Amino acid sequence: MADIINPMVVSVVPVLNEESTIIQCLSSLCQQTYPNNLHRIFVLDGGSTDATKQLVEKFISNKSANTPEITIIENPGKYVAEARNLALQMVPEETEYMLEIIGHCSVSENHVETLVKTMTELQKSNDNLVGALGVKVDTREGELGLVESWIESSLSSPLASGNGQFENFSGTEETKVPAFCLHSRKALDDVGGWDTSFITSQDSDLSMRLLNAGYHLYRTDEVSVKMVKRTSFISWTKMGFRYGFWRTKLIKKHHKRASLREFLPWFGLLITVGLYFIDQEFWYLPGMLYLIVLGLEGFRFAIQKRDATMAVGVPISIILLHASFSIGLLYGIFGKTRSFNDRETNNGNLN
Repeated sequence: MADIINPMVVSVVPVLNEESTIIQCLSSLCQQTYPNNLHRIFVLDGGSTDATKQLVEKFISNKSANTPEITIIENPGKYVAEARNLALQMVPEETEYMLEIIGHCSVSENHVETLVKTMTELQKSNDNLVGALGVKVDTREGELGLVESWIESSLSSPLASGNGQFENFSGTEETKVPAFCLHSRKALDDVGGWDTSFITSQDSDLSMRLLNAGYHLYRTDEVSVKMVKRTSFISWTKMGFRYGFWRTKLIKKHHKRASLREFLPWFGLLITVGLYFIDQEFWYLPGMLYLIVLGLEGFRFAIQKRDATMAVGVPISIILLHASFSIGLLYGIFGKTRSFNDRETNNGNLN
């Protein structure tokens, strides 16, 4: 990129109790091929009660001079939307792009460079109306635990991935649901940044407002984010409920984001109950077909991964996700707005 005038990029990293992963995250951001003088890193701490803040401060004091400048900032608002809005107010005036990163993920060394190059090309072909460029979300580096491997496989299944951040895709394409975006700073300013009434799904809300403002959204598989997900069924179930709850809140605001497939578990349950109460002999058939499909999916992963435990673990993971997400959807209709954030406890993302 020697002959290109590179824009200023600020990587924004909201953190809350990320002591086990934040150093790997920052290390990956400091090893970028993008010019260090045009890349800054903002870490916004939402009141961590573990060693996250101390680890970041130590990392800053010990880092090489030939790395991007890192600034740690207190986030009184605690949550992600507040952190990103605070960063939007504080980034240098010359900042052209803001990169979404979280404390429990890492990226390859060409991540920023590749996204800037692709974004620049997209902007040229879209009259500078590209609001965001997202990436794929991949498995974290290192050996996975047993339950973690089941959850990871489930997220790659069409029965559980949905059309959000864990969706599989290839190439560079226009989308409504980019993840871990490189955002145009101008686009963010135009729509007023993130809506802080969303504790989860704030990125989906932002994407809808960008689309409504006339911006194009893209995603690419040229690079990816390696993300630590859940390692226990308890945290997996909590995540499903939280995502379901905030999905309902999102649909109330943006009706176009409603997806029939997200309500299929409820339809299946209602059909089964209806058949039972009208004394249909084969009332249990929908449930049986559901379990057969899940069994086949588990068997597929057992063969693909050469791991017999997948035959049981994947179906259990998908059932828990469907159930918790569906209950969250329902509760979102009448339930009070709350965080339901398992990351508010120490190492919540790993338990």
